[in-house]
Parts: sequence; C-alpha cells; structure tokens
Amino acid sequence: MSDADEGSRAEAVALAYTAGDAAPKVVAKGRGLIAVEIIERAREAGVYVHESPELLSLLMQVDLDDRIPPQLYLAVAELLAWLYRLEQGGDEAPPVAHDLPSNLERRANR
Repeated sequence: MSDADEGSRAEAVALAYTAGDAAPKVVAKGRGLIAVEIIERAREAGVYVHESPELLSLLMQVDLDDRIPPQLYLAVAELLAWLYRLEQGGDEAPPVAHDLPSNLERRANR
C-alpha cells in the first residue's frame, strides 16, 4: 500500500502472506524517504503497489511484524484475490475497500 507523494509526505506499508499463515503480516512500513524506498524496491521486484489512502492509514497503525487485525481481513483478502486474478491474465479494476473501520483499537494480545 502506498500514498505515492514523493518526498516527506509519502507513506508505505508492505504486507507479506504465505499460504498457511493466519493472516498477512506488516513486513515494512515508513514515511518520507523510507516510504519512497519501500515503494521503489517493491516496483523493482515486480511487486504490485496499490494506492488506497484509507487502507494505508489503517495499516500504518499495525506494528511491524504483526499480523493485520481481523477488521482488515475482508479488504486485504479482496485485494489479494484481485492480484491473483490479475496474475492469471485478468484485467478488472482493483477492488474498492468497503466498510473499513475509522481506526483500529489497540489489541491487547498479539
């Protein structure tokens, strides 16, 4: 996920998911030059960069190396399913995240 403003306002979160994992994890996140670097490395590696300010704002609240919270499962699952279809030759528009929470409550147990 990224907010692609180049420079100090840029933000980015990188997710990783492996089959069998309970949920995707936040594997990198940052603002400013760190965000720009995350985005550049993703693009160089051929990783799709999705721009969704609402979802990005929520993912920035998740601690590094934590799994995404259940409130975001549907939005992220729709995005992953769309990416899979895209890789299989599909050409549909990316999904629009619906019913996202306004913010994430802090989780006591991680």
